[in-house]
Amino acid sequence: QVQLVESGGGLVQPGGSLTLSCAASESLFSFNYMNWYRQVPGKERELVATLTSDGTTNYADPVKGRFTISRDNAKNTLYLQMNSLKVEDTAVYFCNTKRRFITRVDQYWGQGTQVTVSS
Repeated sequence: QVQLVESGGGLVQPGGSLTLSCAASESLFSFNYMNWYRQVPGKERELVATLTSDGTTNYADPVKGRFTISRDNAKNTLYLQMNSLKVEDTAVYFCNTKRRFITRVDQYWGQGTQVTVSS
């Protein structure tokens, strides 16, 4: 079973920066998609950023130009660099990875890390 462990969340002032990390128990090369989601109470989980196995990145409109998703293959770690943080970025952030097979997609989730943007 794949394990994903997030870290790096915390309290930051508006305009500040944080870097989230997601350490995987297996090589990142084994995943077709690596994602960061976020969720606030009472709302659905929202896809924030995606990194595919060929290096393609995609971002949700609210975070474009401010967030950067990246990976360190040697450390089996996925990152989310968050700059110019806004109050509305406050959420629990989850790491997610997916393996695509012919007849199914397997996905794995981390436990989440809280990010609070407040003055």
